[in-house]
Amino acid sequence: MQCSWKTLVLLALASIAIQYTAIRTFSTRPPSLLCSVGLVLASCTTNCSINDVITNILILATTRSGSSFVGQLFNQNPEVFYLFEPLYHVQSALLPRLATSRNSAERRLMLGPARDLLRSLYQCHLSSLERYIQPRPTQHLTDKLFRRGASQSLCSAPVCEASLSPKEQKLVLADEGECVKKCSPLNISLAASACRTRHHAAIKTVRIPQISDLRALIEDPKLNLKVVQLVRDPRGILASRIETFRDTYRLWRLWRATGRRPHNLDLSQINTVCEDFLQSVSTGLARPRWLKGRYMLLRYEDLARFPLQKTRELYTFLGLVLESSVVDWIINNTRGSNDLSTRQKFTTVRDSAANAENWRVKLSFDLVVYTQTACKPLLGLLGYKTVLHPRELINLSHSLVEDRRFLPFS
Repeated sequence: MQCSWKTLVLLALASIAIQYTAIRTFSTRPPSLLCSVGLVLASCTTNCSINDVITNILILATTRSGSSFVGQLFNQNPEVFYLFEPLYHVQSALLPRLATSRNSAERRLMLGPARDLLRSLYQCHLSSLERYIQPRPTQHLTDKLFRRGASQSLCSAPVCEASLSPKEQKLVLADEGECVKKCSPLNISLAASACRTRHHAAIKTVRIPQISDLRALIEDPKLNLKVVQLVRDPRGILASRIETFRDTYRLWRLWRATGRRPHNLDLSQINTVCEDFLQSVSTGLARPRWLKGRYMLLRYEDLARFPLQKTRELYTFLGLVLESSVVDWIINNTRGSNDLSTRQKFTTVRDSAANAENWRVKLSFDLVVYTQTACKPLLGLLGYKTVLHPRELINLSHSLVEDRRFLPFS
């Protein structure tokens, strides 16, 4: 059958549209993005190397699970554009009372906008953030970005336009307050440009309940998204939240102090954590096809005990080069090594592994028993041991973390 001239014209126009879309898609990042989605430039005759592949990383966690620490493993990497909790602004704009709500329907109201924003951020379209920042930025300038100082990408040139001495720059990168004071306001257009110069992007969030909520992003070939699900013993999470969020967890502190559980205690504050973890981890460990090469489960306790080893495993899974700046940060801020001389040199060495289980001297036995009962399936799945007696709880010579290896799904 012969094609009419109208058909040929339509085909030509469609071809032009497809080419235009492709150009728009890949112009937001360097040409090496083509490697990450299996495409090769006609002018490129060499194979894609590990440095050519652009990887987008999401740290999927819950509050007080060690996610800020994991975020630093990418924040300290000069090849990574790191953002700390950008979804905070989606929550604040759409569901300002979400922080105190455990209603699953309310929590899921923000999932659609959250996914859309993540997709935009991974493509360096940082202007998408502006609709959620309050008050709205003027001429792409804002001093209201949540925890801007937690991202070295936003505290160094060219995003930080201040003229700083090397000593001042070092202080700005180490102290959030100094970054905000010396570099503010944030130019979102400059931040987007900085994003496009980095090989990879990493985002930390505690505002996505489960891995299944990210399926649409994970299956998007343009993103090359890999998810690191960080988990922690829920008893440790509860202890940390009680100490950190004193008003929100006031009744838990009352229970701990008096031994009597308040009748109006919001038990969902820990139940929801365990339910989300259980469903998400169960999905990940079932290894569905859509997660192949995209999912790694990381226990906070393992990272605290073996920080360098686990960081190497993490970087291997992600296909990233472990930069010396990351190794130096680990050594200076954790136990870093099992070598005796290193343990003597760094004062945090003796405390790092112990901190992973210091909840055992902060929670009363009653609170531990309740959490164990509510979270029993999760504890078994992740290899956390239960205690049956108060003496067993405070006997720190015996770890409550089983030796288990959770291999990445590759």
